[in-house]
Amino acid sequence: MEAVNHFRHTAYACIQLQLFLLIGFASAGNPHLHYDWLVSHAHRAPLGIVKQVIVINGQFPGPTLIATTNDILNINVRNDLTEPFLLTWNGVQQRRNSWQDGVQGTNCPIPPGKNWTYSFQMKDQIGSFFYFPSLLLQKASGGFGAVRINNRIIIPVPFPSPFQEFDVLIGDWFNADHRDLRSLLDHGNSLPIPDGILINGVRPYQATFGFQPGATYRLRISNVGLKTSVNLRIQDHLMLLVETEGSYTLKQYYESLDIHVGQSYSVLVTANQTAGSSYYMVATSRFIIPELAGIAVIQYPGSQGHPIGPFPPGPRPFDFRYSMEQARSIRWDLKVGAARPNPQGSFHYGLINVSQNIILENDMAIIGNHQRYTVNGISFVQPDTPLKLADYFQLNDVFKGDSIPNAPDGRYPALGTSVFDLKYRDFIHIVFQNSLPTLQTWHIDGYNFFVVGMDEGKWDSSRRSTYNMIDAISRSTIQVYPNSWTAIMVELDNQGMWNVRSQEAEKWYLGQELYIRVKGVGQDDPSTIPTQDEVPIPANVIRCGRAGSFT
Repeated sequence: MEAVNHFRHTAYACIQLQLFLLIGFASAGNPHLHYDWLVSHAHRAPLGIVKQVIVINGQFPGPTLIATTNDILNINVRNDLTEPFLLTWNGVQQRRNSWQDGVQGTNCPIPPGKNWTYSFQMKDQIGSFFYFPSLLLQKASGGFGAVRINNRIIIPVPFPSPFQEFDVLIGDWFNADHRDLRSLLDHGNSLPIPDGILINGVRPYQATFGFQPGATYRLRISNVGLKTSVNLRIQDHLMLLVETEGSYTLKQYYESLDIHVGQSYSVLVTANQTAGSSYYMVATSRFIIPELAGIAVIQYPGSQGHPIGPFPPGPRPFDFRYSMEQARSIRWDLKVGAARPNPQGSFHYGLINVSQNIILENDMAIIGNHQRYTVNGISFVQPDTPLKLADYFQLNDVFKGDSIPNAPDGRYPALGTSVFDLKYRDFIHIVFQNSLPTLQTWHIDGYNFFVVGMDEGKWDSSRRSTYNMIDAISRSTIQVYPNSWTAIMVELDNQGMWNVRSQEAEKWYLGQELYIRVKGVGQDDPSTIPTQDEVPIPANVIRCGRAGSFT
């Protein structure tokens, strides 16, 4: 394996040199995109009940961010709410720049009446993503929007250009105010069943998509909800899956697609019907009772009124096996490029020696007479100073590295601030073990990872024989089915302090998260390639907590 590692690092160095020759000289000329966003409240009635929602520049959902690989974004956010506010960029990988991650462990909140400018590069990335508020359960009131990162002109897209692209933001919705929902959790209760499913922020039949006969459309679909998996299908139309969270997939047709909380997909849909008719787009909840439905309308020229006929059928509401088999069918297209000239398959993850094995088991516990969620027995609590600032200013009493075991150890559930210390360029094997009877979703900020296996039951080392070590999909959010496990592999190629969390807002809010601190190693280590350190602390960084007095 030493020879494999030597080959791996030598090959990586060659690829980096080739990329420098191809695009490095142009890096100084990458476009800077500037946005001014005003975050405020407005009254909307998505399900017929008026509610105070969070809008950006008056829009709900917020503006779509459209950029190209390597563009540099400068987004000035003015917080006109009565609460602190942060945005996080779900799946967008800020390279060596967790200063811009927008979660409570990396950033001080933007106070009411103040502004802060996010500045980050869409470095070596393409794909479909979204942003959302990361604090105080504010996502339940909106503040989310779509993100598109397009290929550079010199990198071909592996399918014909669609006639048009649509963002499709689906998710559960609660008529209650996010502050009331937060109060429920603070008092030891669970969130109720959602009141409905929205498509692009509106009630059933209000979202419409115009199709021209014979044209092909790209739908960029994200589940922006709080807790509910959703199945999407279109009456009398098939969906050709082409991309998920920055990875081009082997092209496969699906009649319906399960999209779990925090996940994003791109599908191509060909308008194979004739003018004068309209068709249902249906998004139904999964794994809850009663089943909820969001409905949009595909309109062909000359169509009037609602579609006719029954809704297109979907899977049985609690058919976990169907959902797991569908997830296993999604594969990486090894032959095509994405953000870089080399094919996706040139990175042979199956040949890399694993540096560390980590098992993360989620559970529920009563701690201090309150319901909490845990990872390896620890329910995360935020310290008074963001971890990123505490690390930078060497405030050693805020948190400790390696403060969470790398496997469940039977400890009594307790509150804590969980941080893994991991080495830059290490290759990590992580197993998410779900011991609960409900589906779980996990997300890692700053990274994509290879989903090498998933199955029912308890994971043990014998399960490695079932892993896909050739064309496993690379993505940033993955589901773990009830009483099941999911295994991933990830190269730690992005320095910084990165959030690992449940994508379900209730579980995240009640402690199901941790951080990985990925630090560079010394250049005297012969097993590594000399690398640049993380980007410097931003000049405009907000200081709070015990870091408030530092300059």
